[in-house]
Amino acid sequence: KGSLNEVPMVMAKTAAAATFFSLFMQSFHMPVGPSELHFVGAMAIYLTLGFAPTLLGFALGLLFQGLLFEPTDLVHLGVNSLSLIVPLIAVHHLSGKKLFAGSMGQRLSWARIVKLDAMYYSGVTSMVGFWLMLGNQETAFSSWMAFAGSYLVLVACEPLVTWIAINGLKKAGKSTLVSKLFVVGQLRLAD
Repeated sequence: KGSLNEVPMVMAKTAAAATFFSLFMQSFHMPVGPSELHFVGAMAIYLTLGFAPTLLGFALGLLFQGLLFEPTDLVHLGVNSLSLIVPLIAVHHLSGKKLFAGSMGQRLSWARIVKLDAMYYSGVTSMVGFWLMLGNQETAFSSWMAFAGSYLVLVACEPLVTWIAINGLKKAGKSTLVSKLFVVGQLRLAD
């Protein structure tokens, strides 16, 4: 399916995913319960740059942030990466990849973006709960619930960012850079 000719573009998409992810994460973050609430922009990145670049971009973005802003977070790079990557794998295989199936694929609607975001952030908060259960430190369930509940704000806000990004890139789709770097040309929007 892929070739060596595609490697530079996959690398460029991955770099773009890591950059957008880092910008989103730094734009808004606050401690909530046992973790932090971050604006991730997961569906905006996934639906505009694709599955593999987003997975790699999350890990590279976390590495970049650890090196530049929070060196103490580097200890948790694997856990933090998996907390973002595993839910995206689930979303992609359960629902997302159907959107990239060209003329046979499902149409992307506002409701579907909200559904994808809700699935994704349910996975992220579940992963944090999983890591907390494995940890040596006792964390109150109510503290984790406060953290999980805080992500409802993102599920309400992020779809707007995703919708604006997709529609803007669709309109600019005739540009060579946009058509090569972004995958929005594969998406069919609902009427």
